Amino acid sequence: MGAADVVPGVSGGTIAFITGIYDTLLESLRRINPSLFGIIRKQGFIAACKQINLTFLISLLAGILTSVFTLAKGISWMLTNHPIIIWSFFFGLIIISIVHMLKQVTRWNSIDIATMLAGIGFAYFITVANPLTLTADPLTVFMAGSIAICAMILPGISGSFILLLLGLYTPILGAVKSLDIGVLVIFAAGALIGILSFSHLLSWLLARHRNPTITFLTGLMIGTLGKIWPWKETLSWRINSHGEQVPLVEQNLMPWNFEHVVGQPAQIWMAIFA
Repeated sequence: MGAADVVPGVSGGTIAFITGIYDTLLESLRRINPSLFGIIRKQGFIAACKQINLTFLISLLAGILTSVFTLAKGISWMLTNHPIIIWSFFFGLIIISIVHMLKQVTRWNSIDIATMLAGIGFAYFITVANPLTLTADPLTVFMAGSIAICAMILPGISGSFILLLLGLYTPILGAVKSLDIGVLVIFAAGALIGILSFSHLLSWLLARHRNPTITFLTGLMIGTLGKIWPWKETLSWRINSHGEQVPLVEQNLMPWNFEHVVGQPAQIWMAIFA
């Protein structure tokens, strides 16, 4: 999940779905609520830890952090030096994830088809939308935190990409680099409220309306395939947290047109292998 979140347009939620831990993750987050204080008071701290599956959450967080500090560097290097190969790898990952998720749909009806189309439309709109220019005031930062963290547990949509669309990617990263505690606390509070409330909603939907929820989430993944298409032409750039110039707005090209437009090899066979 940590490695996937490094790539704009690829979500850790996708990996959670592939590995079969998505329901467990949502249920563990859902159980973090005020009732925990009552459990601690009556049954003790150990019972509260078991209630929220704390061992699972710590293991998952440890894996994410380990990946961020190890694999993420390699993936970032691949994105810079061999973008077609790494994008092709993730493109294949998303394709097989879609197949895996569709196998979980027990029956199809008009509602399931409609929710899948809605997911495709929503994700496609997100990937082609023009970035906003919001002011980083406390309320906006709080809302950005709550929205970005929700995107990170949705398959197909990454939280960093949402911050880019809101025009708050640079201010938030600037706050991290300068250790602006005020901004970071507000952002973290929004993220905490967002993930706890959103996990309740997703858990309820998966329990009560599993098929439409699965088809909507599958639609999100289908709708973002354009974002991770390996052959791209960069139209505009942005400066990332390390002061490096990285793509902001891109347009997809067919592989047989890529070399002519961009002037670089299309690496078609390597892409297919990846």
